[in-house]
Amino acid sequence: MINYSKEFTNKVVIITGAGSGIGKETAKRMIDNGAKVALWDYNKDALINIQKSLGDNSIAINVDISDEFSVKEAADRVRNEIGSPEILINCAGVAGDNATVENTEVDEWRRVININLTGTFICCREIVSDMIKNNYGRIVNIASVAGKEGNPNAAHYSASKSGVITFTRSLGKELANTGILVNCITPAVIETEMLAQVSDEHKAYMISKIPMGRMGQPSEVSSLICWLSSKECSYSTSAAFDLSGGRSTY
Repeated sequence: MINYSKEFTNKVVIITGAGSGIGKETAKRMIDNGAKVALWDYNKDALINIQKSLGDNSIAINVDISDEFSVKEAADRVRNEIGSPEILINCAGVAGDNATVENTEVDEWRRVININLTGTFICCREIVSDMIKNNYGRIVNIASVAGKEGNPNAAHYSASKSGVITFTRSLGKELANTGILVNCITPAVIETEMLAQVSDEHKAYMISKIPMGRMGQPSEVSSLICWLSSKECSYSTSAAFDLSGGRSTY
């Protein structure tokens, strides 16, 4: 495992969806490398549990990322307690119900879009001003290979993640001359708690599409997140980085 302690010591990092899965794994790795991490999650119990395991270099904040006022309040707390954010990692997301378009409720469509896409936009909009003032920043958004290819019975999720990809491209180009780099990752199925929201049939479909024949691990995603969050990543912005075991090659 690469040591990023010279990169991340005392860096102020916000991780959404930090209570589980990719966000939780990334928070552990960032703190192990000296970062000061704000753990954002909607699940209060998950936040309490992870902060106990991570110790003093973290603060846990209950946030609804689809609510701009909740995000602003959380961001102000980060600024007051640990400093101006330099790295934003948007991991929060939901899979939504597996259903055909015909059988997808409008409220469920809106819920998935609001969390996965609008929530990412709200968090970026709130934090970008800090990074512009500092002439430096790294933003990493977690999208999905479903946003490239579309998954059947998951139109809301696929559309939301496609939106994250194109939003990343737009924001990265807006900020290309500011010292702020914005990239996203498009994983295939990753072995996290989110899979509890997915039917066994849909899970089997997703794995069948992967040439490597297995799910990815949160640690594999966090490795790429750390590189994209570092100064080692200096000439990539607006990009979608594949992490799909060969499912997608573009």
